[in-house]
Amino acid sequence: MTTAANSRTRPEPEGGVLKSSEAPLIALKDVSKRYPNGTLALSGIDLTIGDGEFMSLLGPSGCGKSTLMRIIAGLGSVTTGSIDWPEATGDAAGALYPDLGFVFQEPTLLPWATVFNNVYLPLKLARISRAEAKQRIDEALAMVGLENFAGAHPRQLSAGMKMRVSIARALVTHPRVLLLDEPFAALDEITRFRLNNDLLTLWQRQRWTVVFVTHSVFGAVYLSQRIVVMSERPGRTVSDVRISASYPRDEDFPKSSLYNEFCRLTSAELRREMRVGTQED
Repeated sequence: MTTAANSRTRPEPEGGVLKSSEAPLIALKDVSKRYPNGTLALSGIDLTIGDGEFMSLLGPSGCGKSTLMRIIAGLGSVTTGSIDWPEATGDAAGALYPDLGFVFQEPTLLPWATVFNNVYLPLKLARISRAEAKQRIDEALAMVGLENFAGAHPRQLSAGMKMRVSIARALVTHPRVLLLDEPFAALDEITRFRLNNDLLTLWQRQRWTVVFVTHSVFGAVYLSQRIVVMSERPGRTVSDVRISASYPRDEDFPKSSLYNEFCRLTSAELRREMRVGTQED
């Protein structure tokens, strides 16, 4: 009944736990990560991620969410276990899927470069000429509403606009999988709500697979089809919740009884796991 072999489940409104996809895009099997200093960050992660799914990873600070994302992105190695891309065949079997974009917690823009050149960076590294890249860059900027800011520099942009540039830089590679590691955490509530809506609009239009790291129950419920709750360190997947509310979601959704019930359920799962972690300490 769950996508994670070691998950615990609870009854939930109009849904129940999410059943495993017969053909997941990404499959993590018994993934653990121990750092050279001996810290065990992740332990026995079993998780499948479906094609076109919007999934959030939710858990307390330090539980290994970002570590897991970096491993999925190929920016870190596993100590035990494996990450498979079941669609990959032949020489590509077991290799990371190439069409992947990553948006970090901070925009990490080049301060001396224009918005255009910041978005061009991954294509430049791929040795694609500016002439070839221009249409893709223009399209990516238009997707995030910055088509009129191509010549601006980061110092001229608001915090929300800088994050939009970071998202455009991920989108310009035409990813099939979009990984977002708490990208809106440092933004004010109004900007965060606006970018949440923009992200959902883009996801509905493009239908990427999205993995969104957050420590916000409210944001996870608002955005996601599915929330995977992680334990305190060492991180494990302990609950897998389907958010059965339909899309599009707007300002009325957070006012609904369904939204509040999912927030209550997810918060209870998170609190229970944090209590368990405290008892184990």
